[in-house]
Amino acid sequence: MAKQRDEDLFAKSTMTFGEHLEELRKTLILALGGLMLGFCIGLVFAPTVVDAIKLPLKKALEQFYIDKALHELEMTYEDLDDDITTDITNFVQKKQFVPDEIYIELAELTRLSRQFDQQEQFPEDSNVNLLNKTPAENDTLPNSPGPNSPGNDRLPAPSASMVHTRIWRPLDATITTLNAQEAFMIYLKAGLVAGIVLSSPWMFWHIWTFVAAGLYGHEKRYVYIFLPFSLALFLSGVALAYFFVFEPVLNFLLSFNRTMDIEAEPRISEWLSFVLFLPLGFGISFQLPLVMLFMERIGVFTIDSYLTRWRIAILIIFTTAMFLTPADPMSMLLMAVPLTLLYFGGVLLCKWMPRLRSPLEPPDETI
Repeated sequence: MAKQRDEDLFAKSTMTFGEHLEELRKTLILALGGLMLGFCIGLVFAPTVVDAIKLPLKKALEQFYIDKALHELEMTYEDLDDDITTDITNFVQKKQFVPDEIYIELAELTRLSRQFDQQEQFPEDSNVNLLNKTPAENDTLPNSPGPNSPGNDRLPAPSASMVHTRIWRPLDATITTLNAQEAFMIYLKAGLVAGIVLSSPWMFWHIWTFVAAGLYGHEKRYVYIFLPFSLALFLSGVALAYFFVFEPVLNFLLSFNRTMDIEAEPRISEWLSFVLFLPLGFGISFQLPLVMLFMERIGVFTIDSYLTRWRIAILIIFTTAMFLTPADPMSMLLMAVPLTLLYFGGVLLCKWMPRLRSPLEPPDETI
């Protein structure tokens, strides 16, 4: 004869609606308290965080200016029925120098040549350096045009003889701000980014504790299994967004600037908003395998239903990725493809993860 079971098996695990609200209030207060503490700690490391956040944007900007410079050089050489040389390409890509085109007056070239000739007349150990002199001092040197010479007293007329030449300058990928208070807001946002990452273990613990409060006794044990996986998946999603998504997405978006011949001068505050939104979207969406496992364990879905409806699931994944990413196909694909793999990983997790024994199962012992 089987052992008799208590008919009110889950009496101690049930909660009223008011108790659920009270538990939610406590969870939110504790989670927000941890976030505020993480935010205060993050403010200490905010300058370092800003440098780390600027790195993908700066790399993408440098690649944008290099591609633009090479494209302009190729167009110039095509007009001359010539090909761009390997030396120039390497100079742009490896040394990170970009060209500027300027016009120089022939009279100015003559003056400069006389100036350099005059410099050679001074002994090497003298303190005279014509390049360090002011324009007024150079104008008083022998054999140089005086202040009243033609070409020095006014801008040249459009018909003046000029030489079109190219100069090179080091690449400078500038990230700008447009108002005085923007730097302070950047500091606060950087502290918030660091605070979210630092306080994520604390917040995840209390979120899963709240979930456990609404479970039956035999289901609460899943919390201690889900929590480490949940935190690892969240941090993996954030890391994927930072190390593998930011730069390709930026290169894709900035390529349209080059195609439409629009200069790229991004503001750091707008980029920080992008940095806040995208990693959080990746971290939250990477909880998919655990959600699948949880739903399977409580009987909402089965492994067969996951496998038979995989086409609908992929459609939902791509639709969700469209809303969790900016309005570009690159970031949507970079989120949807890993989530698709995680979906099938969730199916394997449901299949191979050991199932805990439920108190509803009949006992093996008989009396």
